Amino acid sequence: MASLAASYKLAPADDPLRAFRAEFVLPTNRQMKATAVPPALADAPCTYLCGNSLGPLAKRSKQLVEEELAVWATRGVEGHFDHPHGRNWVDIADSIHPLFADIVGASEAEVACMGTLTANLHLMLNTFYKPTAARHKILCEARAFPSDQYALASQVAAHGFAPADALIELPPRAGEHTLREEDILDVLALEGARIALVLFPGCQYYTGQVFPMQRITRAAKEQGCMVGWDLAHAVGNVPLALHAWDADFAVWCTYKYLNAGPGAIGGLFVHARWQDAPIREAGWWGHDAATRFDMPPRFRAIRGAQGFQQSNPSVLATAALRGALEVLRAAGGVAPLRARSVRLTGCLGALLRASRFWVPAGEAGACGRVGVAVITPEAEGARGAQLSLLFVPAGRGVMRRVKAGLDARGVVGDSRRPDVIRLAPSPLFNTFEDVERAVAVLEEVLAQVEEEGVDVADGGDEKDDAERL
Repeated sequence: MASLAASYKLAPADDPLRAFRAEFVLPTNRQMKATAVPPALADAPCTYLCGNSLGPLAKRSKQLVEEELAVWATRGVEGHFDHPHGRNWVDIADSIHPLFADIVGASEAEVACMGTLTANLHLMLNTFYKPTAARHKILCEARAFPSDQYALASQVAAHGFAPADALIELPPRAGEHTLREEDILDVLALEGARIALVLFPGCQYYTGQVFPMQRITRAAKEQGCMVGWDLAHAVGNVPLALHAWDADFAVWCTYKYLNAGPGAIGGLFVHARWQDAPIREAGWWGHDAATRFDMPPRFRAIRGAQGFQQSNPSVLATAALRGALEVLRAAGGVAPLRARSVRLTGCLGALLRASRFWVPAGEAGACGRVGVAVITPEAEGARGAQLSLLFVPAGRGVMRRVKAGLDARGVVGDSRRPDVIRLAPSPLFNTFEDVERAVAVLEEVLAQVEEEGVDVADGGDEKDDAERL
């Protein structure tokens, strides 16, 4: 298994994307309060494997935000139309649209830089969820990110339907952690005539499973369903072709694999066939740009996704996003980054399977010894950068103790109660050495937990302050 891990590695001379690590500011061990690293490593970068939750600061983002602050200080309101760097604030979102289009596989008119994920999801649901008495169901996963669940439930309730009846929440099979494609397709075949909308994540936040987006979209469209995608964990992580796949809409955040900063501005996609769809929640920034500042009393939408814009976007948030996306573009875009990501995550998986603490996922439920399983699909096409590690014995507090041990040694992942830690090597800033160090540290921590023992009363219900988005 060690030789398998080695087969994924690239020699520095064969790994040109390795150089992009220098484009980011990575927290040091001292800054991350890693108390168990040798003093000589205190000011070295930590092993940051948490880009699936919050990407690190791109130096280009820092530069652009500081420049915009200076323009605000020295030009004030004139920055909207007379920007000293040629980046008029009135047009700032337009600089993002071609970058978004490349990343998600769309035309510029099909994407918009705006809002935040759940707010954008509500806008899309208000447009594309059109229930009738005969067709009012929404097909989604049972373990969706809670914000999606809240949005869907509130939407169906607003239309007078009971969420318990209108939501078809599909769970994995008993004893399994991920959804099978055939189960999704079977539900569509059986219930399709009653389903108004299908909404799935491109990549599942908890397990890291990447769904077969094109095939699910095709099957749903054959049944006459509207199809949307939550791409929070997919955008910048895996290749996307939303226009070609025929999705009706998609929404995403930008602070994970796009590295745009905490609470960053979001994005949405609306297929070109809906370019003249009525805008139900109009705002002035979605009005035709040619006459927007004439302040006409009647709304005339920009054709396409940008007609859904409501207010002028945050300049500072958009500048941070632009800086990060410029780094991604300089690296060649998603395709070469995905190729490197497959190697990084493949190496991580192979090293974990070589560990003496390895437990196959199917045996984890009955395992009584200290160990680790991976609940993310093993197939490269069914996962992105993230691996979700399940610690056993389940429900006995092992994960909490492992997380504390990793934190103390400068390995930054994130936890999901009760038993999962997510590690996601990012191809833009992580190295194969990061992956090797993370597994070596994990081995050390698990050995310590094993030596100390797991008490039957040692539960894992305490709130973990390190649990992340």
